[in-house]
Amino acid sequence: MILSTASSSQANAAFWRFLATRLLVSLLTLLAVSFMIYGLIELMPGDYAERELFRKYSGTGVTITQAEIDRVRADLGLDRPFLVRYGEWLWNVVTRLDFGPAFRVETSVNALIGDKFFYTFVLVVGAMLISYIVAIPVGIWVASRKSGIGDGVVTLLSYLGLALPNFAIALVLLMLNAFVFDLDVTGLVSQEFRDAPWSMAKFLDFLGHAYIPLLVLGWSTTAFQLQTMRGLMKDEMGKLYVTAAQARGFSGWPMLIKYPARHAVMPIVSTIGFDFSRSFNELPIVASILVLGELGQELLLAFLDADQNTAAGILVCITSVIIAANFLSDLLVAALDPRVRMRGGR
Repeated sequence: MILSTASSSQANAAFWRFLATRLLVSLLTLLAVSFMIYGLIELMPGDYAERELFRKYSGTGVTITQAEIDRVRADLGLDRPFLVRYGEWLWNVVTRLDFGPAFRVETSVNALIGDKFFYTFVLVVGAMLISYIVAIPVGIWVASRKSGIGDGVVTLLSYLGLALPNFAIALVLLMLNAFVFDLDVTGLVSQEFRDAPWSMAKFLDFLGHAYIPLLVLGWSTTAFQLQTMRGLMKDEMGKLYVTAAQARGFSGWPMLIKYPARHAVMPIVSTIGFDFSRSFNELPIVASILVLGELGQELLLAFLDADQNTAAGILVCITSVIIAANFLSDLLVAALDPRVRMRGGR
């Protein structure tokens, strides 16, 4: 009993050390991402001051002087050394969650990306939740049955999800709603709600527009995880421990959930962070087709304008979500598999 208690305490201590290490690595990753974005834009030819003056005087025949460029740089604080500007920006982010001014639109980065980050976050998280809610139970069900019509239909749909690119699905759904049902499904809210504060009416309107991007984003992930769950379940169903459980009288869904599904779901849980990252990468293409107000377009414009504050702020927000998803997957894997807790997360 004493040895068992000591072993359990050591396992718990090892696991908490593992979580603390992952948290530290996550924070260092965010720091590295913000520094690299600031540094990459700093290395680009020209800066925001030059681009702004070029836009202002383009086609007017006015010659832009170096004195004018230096004046705009001084007004924006771009004449200070790189490390000073980055350090000030980082301090404001850490202490006040303030990403600084967005030069292109003369407002704060927080105000610029607030609603757009919310839309992006809801779409990605919603698509992932739908994918897992559908893929895991359907994969268990298909694997537990002998080959039949249900297995064939599910396999066909999953292959279509893997084969068809998201932009093609978005185009088909867009044209179907426009020409068959005479519905405008572009954007995430109707015109009258775009500048309105959040209310129940705006939220319901948002849900009425969000189902298509949720379906498009979730389709490929659902197809991939469904095939993964189906294959892993079939592999686990053929193992001796499942046969032994059935011999002891376990059967049906309780047996499937308690034994083979618990092991089969582990690879899916461990790839949550990867699925989030892939969805963030796929969203800008879908957003350009469905005219969604998300962060991808703002990020591209920030790079084109050499707007360091906006680019770093957007990528830090997206990276934070991906890192949080990876951290959550570690916790879920540890909760599902006692061996992980005993080994301290390794």
